[in-house]
Amino acid sequence: MATTAGQDKSASGSRSTDGPEGVAQTARQVAGTVAGAAAGAAGEVGARLPEVASGTRDAFTEANRMVRSGSDQTLFVACSFSIGLALGLLLGGANRLLVILSLIPAGLIGTTLIERLDSSDSPARR
Repeated sequence: MATTAGQDKSASGSRSTDGPEGVAQTARQVAGTVAGAAAGAAGEVGARLPEVASGTRDAFTEANRMVRSGSDQTLFVACSFSIGLALGLLLGGANRLLVILSLIPAGLIGTTLIERLDSSDSPARR
């Protein structure tokens, strides 16, 4: 039995996590690993940010072109769908940011429809 106790002591004594110093050292190692991984990920995101911004700008420009070339009926349907989707998300308990993002197409389409109504009313007012 004495040898078993000695083996347990030597086995537990060889671990680096015994005692407060071992736990602190392990915590420092884990924190260093996490910090290194986070810094690498942040650097990668920062490097790709201009590419993402360019792609987003191109997508928005294309969407704006499609909205401006669409018929009034199509725009009314698309705007109604966007508002309905946002209301469904809101009633379903979705994140508020997601609800706001789903209203972006409705805002773009609504602005276009208002511009069209204003431009068609302008000659009649004169």
